[in-house]
Amino acid sequence: MSRWTVKETLASLQRRESKPSEWTKRALDRIREADQRIGAFLSVDEERALTAARQMDEVFEDGGAQAQGALFGVPYALKDNLCTRGLRTTAASRILENYIPPYSATVADKLAAAGGVLVGKTNLDEFAMGSSTENSAFQLTRNPYRLEAVPGGSSGGSAAAVAAGMVPFSLGSDTGGSIRQPAAFCGVVGLKPTYGRVSRYGLIAFASSLDQIGPFTQTVEDAALVMNIISGHDPLDSTSAPVEVEDFTADLAKGLAGLRIGIVRDIPQEGLDSQVREAVEKAVEAMRGAGAEVVEVELPHSQYAVATYYLIAPAEASSNLARYDGVRYGRRADADTLLELYERSRSEGFGLEVKRRIMIGTFALSSGYYDAYYRRAQQMRTLIRDDFNRAFERCDVIVMPTTPTPAFDIGAKTADPLQMYLNDIYTIPANLAGLPGISVPCGMSAEGLPIGLQMLAKAFDERTLLRAAHAYEQIRGDVIPAPVLEG
Repeated sequence: MSRWTVKETLASLQRRESKPSEWTKRALDRIREADQRIGAFLSVDEERALTAARQMDEVFEDGGAQAQGALFGVPYALKDNLCTRGLRTTAASRILENYIPPYSATVADKLAAAGGVLVGKTNLDEFAMGSSTENSAFQLTRNPYRLEAVPGGSSGGSAAAVAAGMVPFSLGSDTGGSIRQPAAFCGVVGLKPTYGRVSRYGLIAFASSLDQIGPFTQTVEDAALVMNIISGHDPLDSTSAPVEVEDFTADLAKGLAGLRIGIVRDIPQEGLDSQVREAVEKAVEAMRGAGAEVVEVELPHSQYAVATYYLIAPAEASSNLARYDGVRYGRRADADTLLELYERSRSEGFGLEVKRRIMIGTFALSSGYYDAYYRRAQQMRTLIRDDFNRAFERCDVIVMPTTPTPAFDIGAKTADPLQMYLNDIYTIPANLAGLPGISVPCGMSAEGLPIGLQMLAKAFDERTLLRAAHAYEQIRGDVIPAPVLEG
């Protein structure tokens, strides 16, 4: 079950070797067995999931499964910042502790229409602000490979759920690396699509110009299958791109021959673990040996990406989180005046990291400082995007580490926010430029923790990105062992 894939589940159903309810029961059994140690799920909707699966059994037994959707009978999980009608959605924050949305995110509706079975909502850093899932207001999520280590963040629950075999796929959101980084830490595949490729309607906003929804899976092919379902223009999302839905599985078998792989000459080296460097270099050599042309490219302004991000993202968060005022919805504190209501509701409802980012963003947008900070950050964002445009004139895919180190221990960086922020040094540039990126496991550290290889491609060129990642996955072979949970 630890290497549970979407493709194998669908194949079993198509061969009529199993029924939808059996897969849902397996997911729920695995959650009961493993999640008390991992803490991946904030809520599990067992009754609704089993009811939906049993209804699918009836269709299945009547021979109508093929007409019911491309993910018919496949269980999955959603990060708990994706709204689900009638099911509690908290963003791992006290301020939304009892919030039950009256609508579902577009991606949730698409997965339901495709026959997927939602089993639960997964833990995250509060409002997706963090790199370790230690900022959740409710619980700690642990890495399935070592329970003393973090699973990454902010989508740590979604990554851990797939890594531990609780579900074959899950969805997360990526604002500065929040899909790719936990995918690397947990030894699974994590895909951040191009900004605008997947509708953000129903995603509780952190930074609206950066957020993007994407899948966690065991294989690149599974990620492509899920992308076929969740992609597409959505009139409910003004930032959704009017591009056609492609078959993301179409180019998977083409291999690496003829592809140009770009290696970043000026990648930041400070803090890069030698084991990560060696694993990535080995992966590049393997791709060269499989027929890819390896070229050097430059991204000179990416050294400023972290500083740029931590002005733009908090500024947008400051604006987005202003709606949580104790009046319209969410937590409402007892107070005698309106000002006291605002202050107490937000003080009691938001955690430390969220407050920190709201204050940074509010300062950056304040009168007299807007031009000095926010405007300059946006100008640097343009330079970073231009660097990528020039680099992609020389290559098809850019390869680099996903993270500077393997997963770190719980509590190791909570006292030093800057060190925590620097953990996203290799993932943030893609968000600033709006590019698609994927993390694929490429090795194991001496301590038995996974290492991730990141690939980036031009905007809306997910097919080339997935082709390169799938080809590398086949070359790599099955060298990433499944986690063995202790106890």
